[in-house]
Amino acid sequence: MFLPGPLRELLGRLSSSPNADDRTVGRSGTAFPTRRLAADEVSMRQSRGLEEFFSYIRDQSGLTILDLGGATQQNVTFITNLGHRLYSENFLQILNETFGPDETVDQSNPGQIDFFLRQTLDYEEGQFDGVLAWDVLEYLSPALLTAVVTRLRKITRPKSYMLAFFHADDRMQSVPIYTFRIQAVNTLQLAQQGVHRPAQLFNNRSLERLFGNFDSVKFFLARDRLREVIVKV
Repeated sequence: MFLPGPLRELLGRLSSSPNADDRTVGRSGTAFPTRRLAADEVSMRQSRGLEEFFSYIRDQSGLTILDLGGATQQNVTFITNLGHRLYSENFLQILNETFGPDETVDQSNPGQIDFFLRQTLDYEEGQFDGVLAWDVLEYLSPALLTAVVTRLRKITRPKSYMLAFFHADDRMQSVPIYTFRIQAVNTLQLAQQGVHRPAQLFNNRSLERLFGNFDSVKFFLARDRLREVIVKV
């Protein structure tokens, strides 16, 4: 099973660290601490979207998956134990570093958009067989979101799948920021990392427009008001 050298080496150190769950791994292989979570900030949930995602790759091996939530020990172990390769990007970390952490920042500058894409999604065309986008897309304003979705479509092979989460309540002024940790093919652990104002909120119609150039879009609306979206490239 394949992992880039620096990431593989670092994950070995993380697995032996008593505080492994309090660290994430960036693209460069640099580890940085994250805030230790209180018990009431961690929850378990069933995920129809995750189950659908794994059903599409269940009978295959040697696929290449992209995780935009940053490297976590659980996700790396789960995906690689299935016989697949995993690449991880700490998408929101790089988003804040590129555009600033303020919720009102302008994400429409073409030069910054191009820089951000080179930092996060600089991969070959058709390199990935699946993308775990989690909830990162709802923090992107229209110009940046369009560029990111276009790039995701380019680097993902035809007939592959992408899983994304969107908060379904369009009256929300701020939404939780989660780290998504895979526990089973249909179960996630959600660790809340604070709250953030979304750049935009989506309903089914707007999501259909967003992924209009993809093959198909399928929705699951959970009781916790998270809309799970499976997109076929």
